Amino acid sequence: MSTANGSGRPATNAGSDGLAVRVRGLWKRFGAQVAVAGIDLDVPAGRFCGLVGPNGAGKTTALSMITGLLRPDAGTIEVIGRQSWPDPAAVKAEIGVLPEGLRLFERLSGLELLGYVGRLRRLPGAEVDRRAGQLLEVFDLDSAANKLVVDYSTGMRKKLGLAAALLHNPRALFLDEPFEGVDPISASVIRDVLTRYTRSGSTVVFSSHVMELVERLCDWVAVMHRGQIVAQGPLESVRAGQPLEQAFLSIVGAGDRGGDGLTWLGSSSG
Repeated sequence: MSTANGSGRPATNAGSDGLAVRVRGLWKRFGAQVAVAGIDLDVPAGRFCGLVGPNGAGKTTALSMITGLLRPDAGTIEVIGRQSWPDPAAVKAEIGVLPEGLRLFERLSGLELLGYVGRLRRLPGAEVDRRAGQLLEVFDLDSAANKLVVDYSTGMRKKLGLAAALLHNPRALFLDEPFEGVDPISASVIRDVLTRYTRSGSTVVFSSHVMELVERLCDWVAVMHRGQIVAQGPLESVRAGQPLEQAFLSIVGAGDRGGDGLTWLGSSSG
């Protein structure tokens, strides 16, 4: 599907193979530790994709390499038909990213921060102001538009970070744990905006370890475990007629860890 990006130039949301993301043989080591172990990943354009896995599975490292924030040790990455490496700037210009450990300019107001981000993206000032106002309203931040970011709650910061990622009308969004620490009302707003975004033919890839959330939102899933992609494809195919959490536990081979050996737990010490 073709769209226009923030500058009005014609754009495509996929490579020639119809994929928004195509990863082959991706590796990353930190000293002796292997964080990502030769993964292959395909995400078709226009999908709402959940990258799921337990803490420490390598999700954040993989997303950081895919979005050009971390250099891989080996492998190839294509995002919307462009190589993320060795020239990540071309991909960064066309995507939106909400990274782990979001950092914002805390001495700016929400409105000032969006204005700054939009001008960094080389959007016309009047268009930046128009989009910023609309995004602040949609995310229910208009009443806090002139409030310093340092005074924003966790949920407000997540919504502001997502607004900044959407401001230039990216072709794909990459979000690392976007719902972590977010209250139910803010989470509902974020879900609605992301669903609307994918309906336009754009792509969302977000990492999470909350299976219920992924099952409710996503139509494409990739399961990551110990640095490897162990399953990927349409949601219905991956979960194979069972709840996603149950399918996930079967896929990663989770055994009984109910704590049978903790015979002392809950017993009286007297």
